[in-house]
Formats: sequence, C-alpha cells, structure tokens
Amino acid sequence: MSSDKSSSELEYLKSLVSQLQSKIATLEGAAAGSVASAVDSVKGAVGSVAGAVTGAAEGPKLVLIGPPGAGKGTQAPNISQKYCICHLATGDMLRSQVQRQTELGKAAKKIMDQGGLVSDDIMVGMIKAELENNKDCKNGFILDGFPRTVPQAAKLDDMLKSKQQAIDHAIELRIPDALLISRITGRLVHPGSGRSYHREFNPPKKPMTDDVTGEPLIQRSDDNAETLRKRLSTYHEQTGPVVGYYQKTGVWTPIDAAQSPKLVWASISKILEGTKGGKTVKE
Repeated sequence: MSSDKSSSELEYLKSLVSQLQSKIATLEGAAAGSVASAVDSVKGAVGSVAGAVTGAAEGPKLVLIGPPGAGKGTQAPNISQKYCICHLATGDMLRSQVQRQTELGKAAKKIMDQGGLVSDDIMVGMIKAELENNKDCKNGFILDGFPRTVPQAAKLDDMLKSKQQAIDHAIELRIPDALLISRITGRLVHPGSGRSYHREFNPPKKPMTDDVTGEPLIQRSDDNAETLRKRLSTYHEQTGPVVGYYQKTGVWTPIDAAQSPKLVWASISKILEGTKGGKTVKE
C-alpha cells in the first residue's frame, strides 16, 4: 500500500516537474523576445541620438582629395563613424557594382574588359544609386577618389543639384611627394574594408593583422617607389584643376597631411564642426 502511494507521489512529482519545465521554457522564450525587442529599441534610440547629435538628417557631404598615401583611407572611416555618413570609395563601389551585376556594373565591366576607362556618366550614376539606395548615405557622404577631373566635378554637382543637394566641403590632404614615397612603401591595407595602416607611423596592434576583424593585412603590389612616382605625376596633372574648381565654389579647405594622423583628424573635425544642418557655417 505504501509502495503504491510512493509511486503515485513520484508520478505526480514527475508531472509537476514536466509542467514547470514547460512553463520555464515558455517564460524564457518570452523573455528572449522581450530582450531582443529591447535591444532593437535601444539600437533605434542610439541611432536617433547619434542623428540628433551629428545633425544626421543633413550631415556633411564632402569630397576628400589627396594623393595616394596622404591618409584618405585612415581619415575617411573616422569621419564616417563620427558623423554617421557613408564612405564611398570609388574603387570599392565600382567592384561592388560589378560583383552584384547591376546594370551600371555590367556596363562598367564591358568597358574595363575592353581595356577602356569607365565613363564619367557611369561613375556619377553609381554614386547616385548609392545615395538613393544605401541607407548609410541618408545622413551624408564622403567621396574618396572622385572627382578626379573638372568635368567629373561638374557632373557630380549637376547630379546633386537635381537632388537639391550640394558639396559642403572639399578637403584636400596636402603632403610633399618625397614624404609620400616614404609613407607608401610601408603601407598596409585591410582588403575587406579598405582600412589602412603603416608599419612605422600607424601600425596595427598586432603585426599584419586588422585591429577590427583580426583578418590579415596586405601590401599592395603597386605600393613601390617607381609606380608611385607615375601615379603622383598623374594625380598632380588631373587634380590640380579640381582643387581650383572647388576653390571657386568656396568649399575647398587644405590640411597639412604631413602631420600625425591624430593632428590631421583634429583639423578635419574642426572644419566639419562648421557644418550645421547641411550648410557650411563661416566664422
């Protein structure tokens, strides 16, 4: 009799445990959903606060000008992160369009396969597509590597005008060629993001390793003195007139890029703090 009673109590306890486990699973599921919802809410709030702090509805729209090795790859991510704007490096953008086989990408690939240069209209079309479809560009943008000629600058302005937008700043990173050659030969790049380092001036925390992803860094095959001299000659020939173009529009500001990256960043920040509500504020 006692055995039957014990067995009955055991079955009851097992049933109770099963019910409790089911209840716990239900509560845990609900809690996980609430946490996820809370996390999403916090993310949204952070985005809103960041937007309010940086004037994200109309953040800075700028062109970053400078020869290879001047520090565009170092400074552009800083600007993008601080002001919640997209970084449009034309080389990366072109590769992305080709890989995604967009209409613009197909047109560009056809020209490149024939050994030609991608037309200004295609490049401006790609920038326009990014501004319209890339959510990171809704607050503003940094153009890195474009425009390189005056006709490109004019086409860019026309496109932006059609969207009731305009370039706020054309920031030129100026540095002597001799120092550039020294910098370039020690440059390291993270292929996935474009983040750049330097063996001496801006080394990664761990040798040959990206600080953010832990992925390996590379040295570009064209980062040598002979190739760089040719690239600098082309850059000066093409970009000198572009600087003149932006000087006339009143948005050009030069920065001494021979300084340390921290000092260059301080100079850029000071310039961009003059942009309020998408307009350049002159002191």
